Amino acid sequence: MATVHPSDHPTMSNQPFSLQEYYASCHNNGSLTLLLMPISRHTQNILRSPGHSASISVSSDRPAASRARVSLMGTVTVFHDARGMPDREAIKLCYLAKHPDASWWLPDDDGAAHLSFWARFDPHDVYFVGGFGDQHYIGYIPLQIYQEALSAVAPDFSLAGRILVEQL
Repeated sequence: MATVHPSDHPTMSNQPFSLQEYYASCHNNGSLTLLLMPISRHTQNILRSPGHSASISVSSDRPAASRARVSLMGTVTVFHDARGMPDREAIKLCYLAKHPDASWWLPDDDGAAHLSFWARFDPHDVYFVGGFGDQHYIGYIPLQIYQEALSAVAPDFSLAGRILVEQL
Protein backbone atom coordinates (compact mmCIF):
# COMPACT_ATOMS: atom_id res chain seq x y z
CA MET A 1 0.00 0.00 0.00
CA ALA A 2 1.13 3.55 -0.65
CA THR A 3 -0.20 6.69 0.96
CA VAL A 4 1.03 10.28 1.28
CA HIS A 5 2.04 12.02 4.50
CA PRO A 6 -0.22 14.99 5.30
CA SER A 7 0.99 18.49 4.41
CA ASP A 8 1.48 19.41 8.07
CA HIS A 9 3.71 16.42 8.89
CA PRO A 10 6.80 17.83 10.68
CA THR A 11 9.43 16.12 8.51
CA MET A 12 7.73 14.26 5.63
CA SER A 13 5.16 16.76 4.34
CA ASN A 14 3.45 15.44 1.17
CA GLN A 15 5.99 12.62 0.84
CA PRO A 16 4.93 9.11 -0.22
CA PHE A 17 4.93 6.23 2.24
CA SER A 18 4.76 2.56 1.22
CA LEU A 19 4.71 -0.74 3.12
CA GLN A 20 3.03 -4.09 2.68
CA GLU A 21 -0.46 -4.25 4.18
CA TYR A 22 -3.04 -6.97 4.57
CA TYR A 23 -6.04 -6.87 2.27
CA ALA A 24 -8.62 -9.40 1.18
CA SER A 25 -10.69 -9.56 -1.99
CA CYS A 26 -14.10 -9.96 -0.33
CA HIS A 27 -16.27 -8.03 -2.80
CA ASN A 28 -17.54 -9.15 -6.22
CA ASN A 29 -16.69 -5.79 -7.79
CA GLY A 30 -12.96 -5.89 -7.00
CA SER A 31 -13.09 -3.63 -3.94
CA LEU A 32 -10.80 -4.80 -1.16
CA THR A 33 -11.36 -5.26 2.56
CA LEU A 34 -8.83 -3.66 4.89
CA LEU A 35 -8.35 -3.69 8.63
CA LEU A 36 -7.15 -0.22 9.65
CA MET A 37 -5.48 0.57 12.95
CA PRO A 38 -5.01 4.13 14.24
CA ILE A 39 -1.40 3.30 15.22
CA SER A 40 -0.59 2.56 11.56
CA ARG A 41 1.14 5.24 9.49
CA HIS A 42 -1.07 4.28 6.51
CA THR A 43 -4.24 4.71 8.56
CA GLN A 44 -3.05 8.09 9.80
CA ASN A 45 -2.26 9.19 6.24
CA ILE A 46 -5.57 7.90 4.86
CA LEU A 47 -7.60 9.61 7.56
CA ARG A 48 -5.75 12.90 6.98
CA SER A 49 -6.07 12.70 3.19
CA PRO A 50 -8.92 14.86 1.85
CA GLY A 51 -10.10 12.02 -0.39
CA HIS A 52 -9.01 9.14 1.89
CA SER A 53 -6.68 8.12 -0.96
CA ALA A 54 -4.36 5.15 -1.22
CA SER A 55 -2.77 2.89 -3.80
CA ILE A 56 -2.35 -0.87 -3.52
CA SER A 57 0.07 -2.91 -5.61
CA VAL A 58 -0.55 -6.58 -6.33
CA SER A 59 1.94 -8.98 -7.84
CA SER A 60 2.60 -12.68 -8.02
CA ASP A 61 4.06 -14.64 -5.12
CA ARG A 62 7.49 -14.24 -6.69
CA PRO A 63 7.67 -10.77 -8.25
CA ALA A 64 9.84 -10.47 -11.33
CA ALA A 65 10.00 -8.08 -14.27
CA SER A 66 8.51 -10.75 -16.53
CA ARG A 67 5.46 -11.34 -14.28
CA ALA A 68 2.19 -9.48 -14.25
CA ARG A 69 1.45 -6.89 -11.60
CA VAL A 70 -1.12 -4.20 -11.01
CA SER A 71 -1.48 -0.94 -9.14
CA LEU A 72 -4.92 -0.01 -7.89
CA MET A 73 -5.54 3.66 -7.08
CA GLY A 74 -8.62 4.46 -5.06
CA THR A 75 -10.34 5.68 -1.95
CA VAL A 76 -10.89 4.13 1.44
CA THR A 77 -14.20 4.08 3.31
CA VAL A 78 -13.64 3.57 7.03
CA PHE A 79 -16.35 1.95 9.14
CA HIS A 80 -15.66 3.48 12.57
CA ASP A 81 -18.62 1.50 13.92
CA ALA A 82 -18.25 -2.12 12.81
CA ARG A 83 -21.99 -2.65 13.22
CA GLY A 84 -22.60 -0.24 10.34
CA MET A 85 -20.50 -2.17 7.86
CA PRO A 86 -22.54 -3.93 5.14
CA ASP A 87 -22.24 -7.75 5.16
CA ARG A 88 -20.12 -7.58 8.31
CA GLU A 89 -20.11 -11.32 9.15
CA ALA A 90 -19.39 -12.43 5.59
CA ILE A 91 -16.58 -9.87 5.29
CA LYS A 92 -15.11 -10.97 8.61
CA LEU A 93 -15.11 -14.65 7.55
CA CYS A 94 -13.59 -13.79 4.16
CA TYR A 95 -10.86 -11.65 5.71
CA LEU A 96 -9.98 -14.23 8.35
CA ALA A 97 -9.83 -16.98 5.70
CA LYS A 98 -7.07 -14.96 4.01
CA HIS A 99 -5.40 -13.71 7.23
CA PRO A 100 -6.15 -16.02 10.20
CA ASP A 101 -3.68 -14.17 12.43
CA ALA A 102 -5.81 -11.03 12.09
CA SER A 103 -8.21 -12.56 14.61
CA TRP A 104 -6.13 -10.78 17.29
CA TRP A 105 -6.92 -7.35 15.84
CA LEU A 106 -10.62 -7.45 14.93
CA PRO A 107 -12.85 -4.41 15.47
CA ASP A 108 -15.22 -4.50 18.46
CA ASP A 109 -13.08 -7.10 20.25
CA ASP A 110 -12.46 -5.95 23.81
CA GLY A 111 -9.43 -8.23 24.03
CA ALA A 112 -7.86 -7.07 20.75
CA ALA A 113 -4.21 -6.08 20.75
CA HIS A 114 -5.01 -2.73 19.06
CA LEU A 115 -7.99 -0.55 18.21
CA SER A 116 -9.03 -1.32 14.64
CA PHE A 117 -11.70 -0.50 12.06
CA TRP A 118 -13.02 -2.32 9.03
CA ALA A 119 -12.49 -0.42 5.79
CA ARG A 120 -13.24 -0.90 2.10
CA PHE A 121 -10.80 0.15 -0.62
CA ASP A 122 -12.64 1.11 -3.82
CA PRO A 123 -10.36 1.39 -6.86
CA HIS A 124 -11.03 4.18 -9.34
CA ASP A 125 -8.01 3.50 -11.57
CA VAL A 126 -6.23 0.28 -12.50
CA TYR A 127 -2.73 0.25 -14.01
CA PHE A 128 -1.55 -3.12 -15.31
CA VAL A 129 1.94 -4.33 -16.23
CA GLY A 130 1.64 -7.71 -17.89
CA GLY A 131 5.38 -8.34 -17.97
CA PHE A 132 7.83 -7.18 -20.59
CA GLY A 133 6.36 -4.36 -22.70
CA ASP A 134 7.25 -5.86 -26.05
CA GLN A 135 5.30 -9.04 -25.18
CA HIS A 136 2.54 -8.03 -22.76
CA TYR A 137 0.06 -5.23 -22.24
CA ILE A 138 1.16 -2.29 -20.10
CA GLY A 139 -1.29 0.48 -19.32
CA TYR A 140 -4.57 1.42 -17.74
CA ILE A 141 -7.45 -1.04 -17.69
CA PRO A 142 -10.98 0.39 -17.79
CA LEU A 143 -12.50 0.15 -14.32
CA GLN A 144 -15.63 -1.63 -15.58
CA ILE A 145 -13.54 -4.44 -17.08
CA TYR A 146 -11.68 -4.84 -13.79
CA GLN A 147 -14.90 -4.80 -11.75
CA GLU A 148 -16.66 -7.36 -13.92
CA ALA A 149 -13.69 -9.72 -14.43
CA LEU A 150 -14.57 -13.20 -13.20
CA SER A 151 -17.40 -11.98 -10.95
CA ALA A 152 -19.91 -14.29 -12.60
CA VAL A 153 -17.51 -17.18 -13.17
CA ALA A 154 -15.50 -17.31 -9.94
CA PRO A 155 -16.43 -14.64 -7.38
CA ASP A 156 -13.86 -15.88 -4.87
CA PHE A 157 -10.98 -15.81 -7.37
CA SER A 158 -7.97 -13.88 -6.06
CA LEU A 159 -7.35 -10.28 -7.04
CA ALA A 160 -4.25 -11.26 -9.00
CA GLY A 161 -6.35 -13.87 -10.81
CA ARG A 162 -8.95 -11.22 -11.57
CA ILE A 163 -6.30 -9.14 -13.32
CA LEU A 164 -4.33 -12.00 -14.85
CA VAL A 165 -7.34 -13.63 -16.51
CA GLU A 166 -6.92 -11.38 -19.55
CA GLN A 167 -3.32 -12.59 -19.95
CA LEU A 168 -4.27 -16.26 -20.26
